[in-house]
Amino acid sequence: MTSDMPTSKLSTSIYLSLVFLSGILVGGVSYRVYSLKTVSASTASRRPSPEEFRRRYVNDMRTRLKLDDKEVAQLEQILDQTQAEFHQLHASMNAQAQAIQNQQVARIKAILAPDQEAGYDQFRAEREKRRKAEKSGEKR
Repeated sequence: MTSDMPTSKLSTSIYLSLVFLSGILVGGVSYRVYSLKTVSASTASRRPSPEEFRRRYVNDMRTRLKLDDKEVAQLEQILDQTQAEFHQLHASMNAQAQAIQNQQVARIKAILAPDQEAGYDQFRAEREKRRKAEKSGEKR
């Protein structure tokens, strides 16, 4: 009976050690998985700036297609022209949107009484002020 006792204690010690070691292993793996997801979530939410996006795009094109310096310069010129065209498009769209907005205001004022027009102007001014405040808050 005394010979079974040390074997029993040894087995118990081994089992307890295995339980603790497996707990450490599971904890370490869980921490690693959690920290990877946290890091990838924070980097995925950050959008690259237009300059950063363009720099990466040009570098990717240069590397993957093995562009020489002349081709990179031509690519840069194409990107500049395309950017200018998009700016023109946005400017004309903004002008058209403003014209539509002005037509809406005129049509609404046409159905209002003179005392209501003053209230409508005040209402629009308050909304515009709120819109500008929200827009400036987004850019921070």
